[in-house]
Amino acid sequence: MKKLLVTGGAGFIGANFVHYWMKKYPKDKVVVIDALTYAGNFSNLASVQNNENFNFVHGDICDQPLVESLLTEHDIDTLVHFAAESHVDRSITGPDAFIETNIMGTYSLLKAAKIVWLDSVQADNEQPKNHRFHHVSTDEVYGTLSATDPAFTEETAYAPNSPYSASKAASDHLVRAYHHTYGLNVTTSNCSNNYGPYHFPEKLIPLVITNILHEKSLPIYGDGQQIRDWLYVEDHAYGIDLVLNKGRIGENYNIGGNNEWANIDIVKEISLLVEQEFQKDSNLAKRFPKALSAIAQNTKSLITYVQDRPGHDRRYAIDATKTNNELGYQPKESFKTGIAKTVQWYLNNENWWQSVMDGSYQDWIKSQYSN
Repeated sequence: MKKLLVTGGAGFIGANFVHYWMKKYPKDKVVVIDALTYAGNFSNLASVQNNENFNFVHGDICDQPLVESLLTEHDIDTLVHFAAESHVDRSITGPDAFIETNIMGTYSLLKAAKIVWLDSVQADNEQPKNHRFHHVSTDEVYGTLSATDPAFTEETAYAPNSPYSASKAASDHLVRAYHHTYGLNVTTSNCSNNYGPYHFPEKLIPLVITNILHEKSLPIYGDGQQIRDWLYVEDHAYGIDLVLNKGRIGENYNIGGNNEWANIDIVKEISLLVEQEFQKDSNLAKRFPKALSAIAQNTKSLITYVQDRPGHDRRYAIDATKTNNELGYQPKESFKTGIAKTVQWYLNNENWWQSVMDGSYQDWIKSQYSN
């Protein structure tokens, strides 16, 4: 039985991981720490909030004493670190938050883990307890690829191109250093672009879905030919599960979806899927009366090309051969099946994304945690 501390567990990927883990390992104890910033949403964890093996702590990963107390109080043996600022556009206009959370926050967690798992027992001449610090990173630390370059492997040199990816690269190096210098038991996974339920609406896929339902333009950066490898979020959780249970200490593992798609093709695929849903279900036109293009089966008319963002990487692609061979990892969802599930989830969960978009959720957060 494991006792996990999950940082950023109320965010998109973190919450999906919590759902996955508690369903697969119902006897394990899971503690979530989340600052509930704009992208953290307590309602993402609604289905597990009454589980006796679940605890939620509203807190900041930069609060080292708090993290130390949680590791000690709950006898945590596994820390899974999702908490991060992750939106590239936001990192360009406001990089400070990315440096603070992604670098200093990770450093704070490492210091707390070292004190509790290593220093305290060594002071008592005891052997360190079995422990794991798993760091969740991104393929963006590797930089960009041309259309013909081979996919990123774990041996690809780091070449981050945005403040976001640079901050994640720095945190990766800190995790590695704490293993090689102090003997902390760490693993790191670098994943491709995630999508699925609870994805914050500012990101490409949920933005396209919700904009169609609000009859808003679908903005495409540049020529729309930027290519990403898309990973269904539950497949990501499965990959992390394998790393935690089978991965070698001190190693990095790439987790990909084997789904390279150009941004413009993703937008067209989502448009088609939304149209098909409106065609099958006449109630959708009543529920989303603003979605005139979806009703008229002409959502592609909403596509609008806009100026490319600074330093926009052209292509990401993950080579997960190491993870496949060592851990037996294979994604279970193709992009076709995963995106269909995602579109259906957003159509069925309007209250969730509407509360995020109109700010009512943040008002609730302020009322709950104002003191």
